[in-house]
Amino acid sequence: MLSIGQLAKRIECPVETLRYWEKEGLLPAPHRGENNYRWYQDSHLERALFIRNCRNLDMSLAEIRQLLRYKDQPDMRCDQVNRLLDEHISHVTERIASLTLLKDTLESLRQRCVTEKNIDACEILAGLSCDQAQGSTDKCSSHLRGVHPGSGRSI
Repeated sequence: MLSIGQLAKRIECPVETLRYWEKEGLLPAPHRGENNYRWYQDSHLERALFIRNCRNLDMSLAEIRQLLRYKDQPDMRCDQVNRLLDEHISHVTERIASLTLLKDTLESLRQRCVTEKNIDACEILAGLSCDQAQGSTDKCSSHLRGVHPGSGRSI
C-alpha cells in the first residue's frame, strides 16, 4: 500500500494531479484508512503510470478515458485503439504545422529589428500593434499573419 505522496513520488507527478485524476474518474478511488488517508494498491500505481505516460504523449483526458475503457476490456480487439492513436497522430501533425507557422512568424517578426534602437522606433513593437484585419501597410507587413496553435486567431 502506498500513500498519495509515495504514489506521486513513484510516478513523478504532483499529489494534486493524482487527486485531479481521481476526481475525473481516471484513477479509481483508493481505500481510505481510519485517519481518512488515501492508500493506493499496485493496481493504482499501474493505472497512474498509464495515465502519466498518456499525458506525456499529450493525449487529452477524453482520449485517456477511452483508452482506459479499452484496457479494462482485455478481450476486445485493438483496432479501436489503433484508430484512436491514428487520430491523435493526426492532431499532433496539425499542431506541429501550426507551431511551425508560429515559429516562422516569430522569426519574421524578429528580423524587423536587427539593430538596437530606442523603443519608440522598435519595429517589433510596432508590428505587434498592427490591426491585421485592416490589411497591411508599410508598418504592418503581411508576414505577421499567422495562426496561433489551437486558437484559429490571427496573431
